[in-house]
Amino acid sequence: QVQLVESGGGLVQAGGSLRLSCAASGRTFSTYGMGWFRRAPGKEREFVAGISRSGATLYTNSVKGRFTISRDNAKKMVYLQMNSLKFEDTAVYSCAASTSGFLRISDFDSWGQGNQVTVSS
Repeated sequence: QVQLVESGGGLVQAGGSLRLSCAASGRTFSTYGMGWFRRAPGKEREFVAGISRSGATLYTNSVKGRFTISRDNAKKMVYLQMNSLKFEDTAVYSCAASTSGFLRISDFDSWGQGNQVTVSS
């Protein structure tokens, strides 16, 4: 598996911003699809955003216009910029990699440990 380590989470007031970072291993990182998932209290894991090897992005409807996923292949980093945060964004956010390059949920085969984001109302 690809090794993934998230950082940048924390506590923020509603309306504020945070940027999550994901540091990845892998000589062929640039070929991976990358994504962010989250698990809110009492809820199932949810796909948040994905970015393909070409830079194409996907977002779940609830974060469109507020979150931006990006990648820096030279640094083997993936980011999730989260703006206009809402209380309901509170969750453990995990970075994930798809070594196949596809962004179907079932294609993500490597996972980070998770990083807590808490939004206060």
